[in-house]
Amino acid sequence: MPTPSLYSQPPVKAVFEDVPPARRQPRVELFFVTDRALEDDPETGLPYGERRARSLAFGDAVVEMAPPLTWPEVVRQSQSAERSTKVTLNMGRIEELGRFPMEPYALERRPDGLRRTAKVMAAHEASKHKFQAELQRHLAQSRNREVMLYVHGFNETFATAAYTAAELCHFLGREHGCAFFTWAASASGNILTGYTRTTESADYAIGHLVKTIRLMAQTPGVEGLQLLAHSRGAAILFSALRELAIQSIAAGYEPAEILKIDNVVLMSPDIDTSVAREKIIAISSDPDLISRWTDARLPKPIFGRLTIYASPLDQALLASKILFRSRKRLGRIRPEDVSPATRDYFSNWGNIDLIVYEGKSTDWFDHSYFSTNPQVSADLIQLIRYGRAPGETGRPLVPMGGRTWRFPKQVSQPNDQ
Repeated sequence: MPTPSLYSQPPVKAVFEDVPPARRQPRVELFFVTDRALEDDPETGLPYGERRARSLAFGDAVVEMAPPLTWPEVVRQSQSAERSTKVTLNMGRIEELGRFPMEPYALERRPDGLRRTAKVMAAHEASKHKFQAELQRHLAQSRNREVMLYVHGFNETFATAAYTAAELCHFLGREHGCAFFTWAASASGNILTGYTRTTESADYAIGHLVKTIRLMAQTPGVEGLQLLAHSRGAAILFSALRELAIQSIAAGYEPAEILKIDNVVLMSPDIDTSVAREKIIAISSDPDLISRWTDARLPKPIFGRLTIYASPLDQALLASKILFRSRKRLGRIRPEDVSPATRDYFSNWGNIDLIVYEGKSTDWFDHSYFSTNPQVSADLIQLIRYGRAPGETGRPLVPMGGRTWRFPKQVSQPNDQ
């Protein structure tokens, strides 16, 4: 990942001065959660493949930097626009630490109805305890007691998902407990059939991501969640958040209070715009769902802020649009595509921002600019690490009205805090 522009432009600051001593290594340790099945092809060199598992697993994965660097050299290369050493990433240790019971959970019929068996519930509670204990271990090394969870998209392996999560974790200052959720996306074979299979694997993963986010939010010591999703992973996250909101409201709780979600960031989201809009507004358009609040008041939004990064130049989403016969994909939307009524509606929410990038290409298909373009990654860091809103110092975005923004053609990123 190229150095984000706010780290390489003067005045240069000590970006990693607050990194805990245990994390000052040329590697990044991640907490992973997956519903990928175990890999049966030893040539991949990875423990998890493209098939779907019937149980949710979790563990630790280490991403190593190559060549091996001292920590001062890691810092120097991480603040250089033009690196003197080419840094690549490799998978290090991958260790599965726990697995939830096989799905569906075993049932037994009793006079008072169906129940989960005592054995399966004991196994579930043991896995839950181990999951949260391991997450707490990662959190103990963080500076802000928050969890960053990354959800990848199509054409990703366990390793490529880990690499992106590690890059994000590193350039966010290694301040978070860093995690990634990896699902059975296809990364081999015919791209068309693989994409079709991936679409259904994405639907399969929704419930598992719901369980993951809930477990993280309920872990003692977690003060906030930063949820980042790319491409098809954004559709999974959107659906999971809708389910979590409905579950919380049905139980009579404010979703924002029990889920602790600070930011939701959708990067190049591969989802139809009308489907995305419906998932956002569905709760507000169903008063009978919200039984606790009888005065037409809505619960607080499930997230502190929702940010959508889009580019009309995204060629991967153009292909998706054609395959789905979609009128418009959310990740290709432009400010002028948003109707005045929709702008007014989301302005009332006050915490939803659409940010459009139309600059030079920095990767194939113009689909991963959030990590390959230093200007975009700098804006993402200003949002997540420093909590800055669009238009504030450090985020010189051009307002287009109604919570929509564009990147300026040329930008100088201040390096102040």
